[in-house]
Formats: sequence, structure tokens, C-alpha cells
Amino acid sequence: MTGKNMLRSLRPIIVKEFRQIRRDPTSLGMLLVLPAALIILVGYALNFDVKHVPLIIFDQSRTPESRAYLEHFKNSEYFTCLGDVRGYREIDEMFLQGEAKIALIIPEEYARELLAGRSAKVQILVDGSDANTAGQAVGNAVGVTAGYSSRLMAEAFRTAGAAVYTPIDFRPRIWYNPDLISAQFLIPGLIGFILVLTAVISTSLTVVREKERGTMEQIMVSPLRPIQVILGKTIPYLFISMAAATVVLVLGYVLFGIHVRGSILLLYFAFLTIILGALGQGLLISTVTDSQQVAFMISVFSSLLPSFLLSGFVFPVSNMPVFLQVLSNLAVNKFFLVVIRSVMLRGVGFAAVWDQFLYMTIFAVVMLGLSIRRMQKRST
Repeated sequence: MTGKNMLRSLRPIIVKEFRQIRRDPTSLGMLLVLPAALIILVGYALNFDVKHVPLIIFDQSRTPESRAYLEHFKNSEYFTCLGDVRGYREIDEMFLQGEAKIALIIPEEYARELLAGRSAKVQILVDGSDANTAGQAVGNAVGVTAGYSSRLMAEAFRTAGAAVYTPIDFRPRIWYNPDLISAQFLIPGLIGFILVLTAVISTSLTVVREKERGTMEQIMVSPLRPIQVILGKTIPYLFISMAAATVVLVLGYVLFGIHVRGSILLLYFAFLTIILGALGQGLLISTVTDSQQVAFMISVFSSLLPSFLLSGFVFPVSNMPVFLQVLSNLAVNKFFLVVIRSVMLRGVGFAAVWDQFLYMTIFAVVMLGLSIRRMQKRST
């Protein structure tokens, strides 16, 4: 069959699918509105930057030296000082009620030890029920204390007439995300998560819908071959998914200032590859189920959980047990994340991510091939 004849035979199916999508606001909303809503909600809500942690102070010294130290905490964006407490019992009560997350205790001999040239001890108590907040709060408290301690040491050297020097001049510089903004890391990963989820769910309902309405048998007895049916049902969702990817990219730039440092063409090639795989997965699900409810549940389970838990979107794959690291290779979004973060944040070219494209292409070919095979079995 020539390309012109192929296009002529595909046109009725493509037009039919577009009409069906237009008549079904749910499908259109899932493909266009849902990705935009997800990137806005998750982009703002899912944030690993812990700031303004509620802090309480138990200052037993009550001296100018202790107040000078506390000022550095009060002026820090990482902590919100709730005020002073009178003892450990009050600290315990505020922790239990969730009013405070961190407590700073300055002992009575703080100023005396400091003025005598000895190390002055302070204590930090942290509510560890939220491990992420607790870990970052401790790190920020250590940073504030280390900075203030270095300042006191420099002043002591100058007072003694000694030269002030730093044995190791440590100057960290962060590339690609200098301000360590979580959105810069999460939004590119969120794009893949959204595309896979919406494409799999929407296409998983297409063939099942035909089955429930009794029109699938009419399609199968038509002169159309299974590959034509698959292509005809895939192409409309492919165009709409690419439009959704564009919407997500624009929102990421407008709302979060995320630029594409690499090739736009390479980025859209990655979109095309993963969308084809996701559409093939959705069509495969639709060929093995007979109800939209079952198809929806299978598509959610097979796309949402792997894309969120096993792809490295939130949790690093290297931190997982070995058997989960092996299992994560079944999540195509894992390879897409490497591509999109490399292209968007680092600006790499195809030579750096060709192997990831290979995995995504194999996944797409396998999913579409299995879908065509299932359709052939139904037609025989």
C-alpha cells in the first residue's frame, strides 16, 4: 500500500477519533487541562526547600553574647522565631502540639565560657517526626552556628593582633541550578510524569469504548488492517499530547522561570518517543480489557506508580534496593527523565543521551508491536 493510499484509509479513523475527543470533554480535559493543572499544583506544592521552620529559644544565659548569637537565627530566612520558653517542659509541650519544630537551648555559662576563650556549648532539639524538615533544619542551624563561630574567631585573632587566615579557602560553586530551587529539578521530571500518565489513561479507554458500544466488531470486519486501526487511533492523541507538552513547557517558563538550555528539537524528539511508547502502552491495555473501569485502573497502576516511585522523579534510583533498581528499568519515564533534565538543565546534545533514546525507542516499538499483535488476534 502506497503512502497516499495509507493516508486515505487512515483519514476516516483519525477524523472519527477527533470527533470522539471533541464530544467527550473528559478525554480532552485529561489531555490538555489536567497537565496544566498538575504542573501548577505540584510545581508550587511539591517543594523540598525547607524555610521558615518554627523555632523556640530557651536562653538561660540572657547576656549580650547570647542575644548576639540568637540574632543570626532571627534574621535567617530558614527559621521563624516564635519567642522564648521557660524550660524543657514547655519545649516538649510545643513539640507535641506541633507549634514548634526546633528548639535552641543556650546554657547559663555560655557567655562566661565564651569570654574566657573556651568553647561555649549550645544545644539544639529537633522534632524528628518529619525527617526531611528535621534534617534540613539541623543542617541550616549548623550553618548559622558555624558562620557565627567563624566570625567570633576572626574577631578574637584581630583583638590579639594575630593575622587572620583561612587554612582552606573553600569556595563551592553550583552549576545548572545555582540557587538549588526545587522547581528547577522537579518540573522537568513532572513533564514526563504528566505525559505518561495522561497518554496511557486516555488511550487505554479508546478501544474499550468501541467494545462497549459494539462498534469494534464493525471496525474489525472492515478492510482496514490492525496496524491502520492502531495508527488511526494513535495519531490524534499524539498531536494532542504534543500540544499538552508545549503547554507544560510554556507554563514552566512563565511560572517557574525554567529555560531550555539545550536543543528544542531534541527535546521534542524525546517528547515524541515517550508519547509513542505511552500511547502504545495505553492501546495494549485497551486490547486486553473489556470495560473502561478495568482499563482505567490498570492504566493508572501501570503508569502512575512506576513513573512516580521507580523513575527517579522524586526518589533517586541509586538509593533503592538492588531488586528495585533492576525493576525500575521497566519504567520508561526513568530514561526520559535523564534526557529531559540533561537537555533542559545542562544543555547536552544527542551524543550524551543516545542510549536513553535507544531504551525509549525499544519500549515504544514493543508496546505498539504488542498492540498490533493483539488487534490481529481479534481480527482472525
